[in-house]
Amino acid sequence: MPYPVMVVRRLKVSGMAVYPFILVQKPTDAHDPVIIRHETIHMKQAEELFIIPFYLLYLLNYLFNLYKYRNHDQAYLNIVFEREAYRCERDSTYLQHRRLWAWRFYFK
Repeated sequence: MPYPVMVVRRLKVSGMAVYPFILVQKPTDAHDPVIIRHETIHMKQAEELFIIPFYLLYLLNYLFNLYKYRNHDQAYLNIVFEREAYRCERDSTYLQHRRLWAWRFYFK
């Protein structure tokens, strides 16, 4: 299922998944396959967890990591959902063969 992409110029990051929309900062980002794939991976994660629990787990994982690493960037990059998305965003076939709850394999 393709997700609607919206340009939000005030966005502080290149892309963001806010179910059911993919938000991007610049019009060119809407056509960047890596950004769109990264955010689509988040959409699949959200659907698997029935959306609201995904965002709650995402936040809890970030807060746990922030406590653990004492650094925003480290905390963000070690969110289990981000680990899957960054690891697989450049694989153009990933979404066709992605396993259900694949993010669970990215816990440290």
